[in-house]
Amino acid sequence: MFFIDTSRNGKPVHDALVNQSLDNYLINDLRLKGHGLICYINQPSVIIGVNQNAYAEIDLPYLKKHNIELVRRSSGGGAVYHDFGNLVFENIVVGDTSKFGDFHAIGDPVVDALHDLGIESAEVSGRNDMTIDGKKFSGMAIVKGDNSYAAGGTVMFDLNMEAASEVLTPEKDKLASKGVKSVDARVTNIKPYLPAKYQDWTTEDFRNYLLCHMFGVDSMDDVETYHLTDHDWSIIDQRLDKQYRTDEWNYGKNPGFKHYVSKHFSIGTVSFNFNEKDSKISEAKIYGDFFTAGDPHVVENHLIGTKLDKESLVKALTASDLAANLGKVSPDDLADLILAD
Repeated sequence: MFFIDTSRNGKPVHDALVNQSLDNYLINDLRLKGHGLICYINQPSVIIGVNQNAYAEIDLPYLKKHNIELVRRSSGGGAVYHDFGNLVFENIVVGDTSKFGDFHAIGDPVVDALHDLGIESAEVSGRNDMTIDGKKFSGMAIVKGDNSYAAGGTVMFDLNMEAASEVLTPEKDKLASKGVKSVDARVTNIKPYLPAKYQDWTTEDFRNYLLCHMFGVDSMDDVETYHLTDHDWSIIDQRLDKQYRTDEWNYGKNPGFKHYVSKHFSIGTVSFNFNEKDSKISEAKIYGDFFTAGDPHVVENHLIGTKLDKESLVKALTASDLAANLGKVSPDDLADLILAD
């Protein structure tokens, strides 16, 4: 494993729009052979999954009032709040993709580092979380490229929980599935669990400890490192201007369709926003925090023109290859959800 230094002109980059675009460049363009790792800290921002509805997941007036950046990542998963008390790590793998989708392979090195600090209750749990005493301190995500993937997650070290609770507005059904009533009831920072001698650690201190532990060294000076070049940054800048800095990418278009139904399944939350005409679906958009290497638009296209009865919906959903384009979820269950409105 080697380290990929994402600083620019010798200074760390805290712009979430820039940092969240790096994985696409690294797995699709630069493609350094083997297993790389990046780690960065973002300024206050909200990061949403590629298939999420920003208008349903985020308190947009609060976000704009407090100058919090909204950034859409290219992988699935849910919405998270970042600030200088949070760090992000990503494994950049090119060549051997045998561990794609294995969240233990992603999270276990972080959990092991916490165990060595005496935080024995840290573990990888659920679909893609890391927890301490059952409370989430990290959510993980993954995105696939051509014989490559980027997989990593957030690590809440000393995050502003009040701001996170205010700006994130997750689906109530998702919280209910976890047996809690609010965001802050099921999340925690790492810092309160540190031994007394480490309580003065900053996020940067913890980042340095975590990286050294993951690489098995005493200093990052001893780690093989690739430094992003001016040429790398010129391409990254071009991609930012064309896609990642645009409102169309980050906010998406709110279709404003009449019907909106949502439910949390084992693959994650799935939401249908649709219109009907003559008892048929005339327009449809699928949202959620599910992970898929397929294309949810295929499912949307199969639904358009479908009669709003269970038999017709099940037939259309089955024909759309749900397992490939959405996840392992029953067409019967999705049909019931659509008809629940």
